[in-house]
Amino acid sequence: MYYKDDFNLTFKEESAFYRYLDDVEKRNIMNNLRKIAAGSLAAVLAFSMAACGSSNASSDGTGESTGKAVTVNEKSVKATSLADFGTMEDLEKAAKEEGALNVIALPHDWSNYGDVISGFKKKYPKIKINEQNPNASSKEEVDAGKTNKGTDAAPDVYDLGLAVASTSTDNFASYKVQAWDKIPDSVKDKDGKYYADYTGIMSIGWNADKYGDIKSINDLTDPKFAGTVALNGKPAEAGAAFNGYLMINQLAGGDIKNLQPGLDFFKKLKDCGNLTTVDVTDGTIDSGQTGVVMDWTYNQASYQKSLKAKGVNWKFKTFKNAQVVSYYNQAINVDAPHPAAARLWEEYLYSADAQNDWFKGGANPVLLDSMKKDGTVDQTTLKNAITIDGDPVSYTNEDSTRITTWLQDNWDKTIGN
Repeated sequence: MYYKDDFNLTFKEESAFYRYLDDVEKRNIMNNLRKIAAGSLAAVLAFSMAACGSSNASSDGTGESTGKAVTVNEKSVKATSLADFGTMEDLEKAAKEEGALNVIALPHDWSNYGDVISGFKKKYPKIKINEQNPNASSKEEVDAGKTNKGTDAAPDVYDLGLAVASTSTDNFASYKVQAWDKIPDSVKDKDGKYYADYTGIMSIGWNADKYGDIKSINDLTDPKFAGTVALNGKPAEAGAAFNGYLMINQLAGGDIKNLQPGLDFFKKLKDCGNLTTVDVTDGTIDSGQTGVVMDWTYNQASYQKSLKAKGVNWKFKTFKNAQVVSYYNQAINVDAPHPAAARLWEEYLYSADAQNDWFKGGANPVLLDSMKKDGTVDQTTLKNAITIDGDPVSYTNEDSTRITTWLQDNWDKTIGN
C-alpha cells in the first residue's frame, strides 16, 4: 500500500520500533506502484538498504558523497524567519541566486506531492528542483544530510515522521514560517526545528458495488466478507496496520491504554473466516482478494481514483470516535547547500496553494482550520473531503513502544502470521 514511513521507528536500537514505524510507509508506496507485495520486517529493511531513487549514489545516506563542495551565504544559514531576509522579495532573490533546491523522499503520488512540486516550479522557474531518492525512509533522509554534509548533494529539506523528527533536532535549522502562529502548538517544535505539515485519518475502504454499505465494524463479520478483510500487515510490523489496529480497538471499546478489545475483535474476524493476512496491493483490491482495507484516507483516495478507471466503485469512511491521525513534519537541513531556497520552499508549503494541493491529494493539511476561517481553502475539495471530525486519537513515542511490545506479545499467538 502507499505508506510513507509506515512505522516511525527511531534510529536508536533500543527503540528500533520507531525507526520501523517511519521506514515502511515510503517503501510501501513504491511497493504498490511496482506491484511488489510488502514482506517481512527483514525484507522491508533489505529493500530499504537497496533503495536508490537518485543518480546520486549517496542520496539515501549510504556510501560516500559524490557531491561537490559548496559555499553558502551565512545570512541565509542563520535566518530563523522571513524577517531575517527582510521581505519575501528579498528571500526570493537570495533563493534565485542559489538557483537550486534539493528535496528527498517525495513520491509524486504521495499526498499529491507531484502537484506541490509543480506549483513551486511554476512560481519560481529559476530555481531548479533536484529530486533525490523518492522512496527513502525518514532515517535515510537525515542520513543523506550527514553523508553529503558540505556538498551540493545534501538534501535541503526533509519530510519526516514524528519519531525521527523529534529525535534528530541537532540536524535541523530553526526556522518559523510566516504561518507559524496558525500551526497548533501541539504539532510543532517550539524552536522551529520541525513542524507538522499534513496528516491522514485511518479509515476503512471497500468495494461498494460488491458489498454495499458498511455502517460499523460489526458489519465486517457478515459471511459476505469471507476471507477479504485486510489489516494490511501485522500491527507490530507495519505502520498502517498499527494505526488500523488502534482504529478498530477504539471502535471495539478500547483506548490507547486498553488494547484488548481490538485483539478480541480481530480474533472474532479470524474465527468467522473473514480476516485475511494477504498483503494489500492494487492487484489484490482489483481482484477482490482484499475487498475491505484499513488504510489512511489519502491512500484510500488514491485507490479510489485509480480503481474508478477500472470500473471499481471504491468507497471509504472514517469514524468520529476513532479519528486516528499521524502528522508528517517539515524540517530544514542545518547544513543545507541552498539555505535560502530551503526557506522559500517552507514558506511555499505553508501557503494556501500548497496546502490545498495536499488537501486535493486526500490529506488533511495542518492549516486546514485556519484556511476554513480565512476562506482560502479550496471549496470544491472541502465539499467532498473527509476531514478530522471530533477529537483525534494520537499517541506519543512512549505509547508507540508500549503498544508495539504488547502487540508483539499477543498478536501472533492469538491471530497468527
